[in-house]
Amino acid sequence: QVQLVESGGGLVQPGGSLNLSCAGSGFTLDNYAIGWIRQAPGKEREAVSCISSSGGSTYYADSVKGRFTISRDNAKNTVYLQMNSLKPEDTAAYYCAAQDEIYFSDSGVRLESFGSWGQGTQVTVSS
Repeated sequence: QVQLVESGGGLVQPGGSLNLSCAGSGFTLDNYAIGWIRQAPGKEREAVSCISSSGGSTYYADSVKGRFTISRDNAKNTVYLQMNSLKPEDTAAYYCAAQDEIYFSDSGVRLESFGSWGQGTQVTVSS
């Protein structure tokens, strides 16, 4: 069964850090660009970061630039999202998703280009 599995979410105080992981199960991630998309209750989905299949190019939303870092270890079939200096407005369910490399752009993300999605992991930033 082909699936993406996120982990690493949790409750953290403002200013804290979390490292999310997205592991591929049943397929090889290194053929795809991988994105992290979040959705807070009552808000639209937001693509926060994306990484090309090789890891050589990345995209970050303005809201997370300088605080989040996306990376991948293709040998481990895993993509990571290191989140530092977390703010209450970062509270959301975070999903990883795969897109064909042809759709990757370091200047923007089209959510409709993602085919496979994980089940999500909750991140809550609160004191």
